[in-house]
Amino acid sequence: MGRSRYKFHEDHYPYFITSSVVGGLPIFMDPLITKMVLDALNYLQNESKVTLYGYVIMPNHIHLIVEDKELSRKLRAFKSFTGRVIIDYLIEKNRTELVADFKSKKLKNHRDSEHQVWQEGLHPKQIFTHKILQQKMEYIHFNPVKTGFVENPVHWKYSSAIDYKGGEGIIPVTLFQG
Repeated sequence: MGRSRYKFHEDHYPYFITSSVVGGLPIFMDPLITKMVLDALNYLQNESKVTLYGYVIMPNHIHLIVEDKELSRKLRAFKSFTGRVIIDYLIEKNRTELVADFKSKKLKNHRDSEHQVWQEGLHPKQIFTHKILQQKMEYIHFNPVKTGFVENPVHWKYSSAIDYKGGEGIIPVTLFQG
């Protein structure tokens, strides 16, 4: 399979990012695995200084709206780190079937690890207008509604939807002022 046509261009715009788990495995149904991703998103904000405007974590993928001058590198590190801690957790909990799935789904060109948690690529889409930002934010926040998990986006625990309605989500986000 060839490289993605999606690329990071100008670094002074936010990007809409989608990252999926290999094989569509619904690993984020496990709250401890989801917490690992949330903790890593917090680290991205606090230590790597990435601006996180919005997010949603679904059972087998995540959507982010983020901005940073070195976004590509930092998100690759995020995926590498979370992939490693997820595999370590699954091994520790003796979830051998999932570990085997992640081993069997690994692309041959990934030589630096025995397993692969995330699909290759980030599918970045540059957000260059406020209208596009609103569309993407609505898309990610309504993802759990569209899938039938909740009737109201603010009821999905693993999302920034509540932050945009004046509440406080599990992790902080930078509210987009545009």
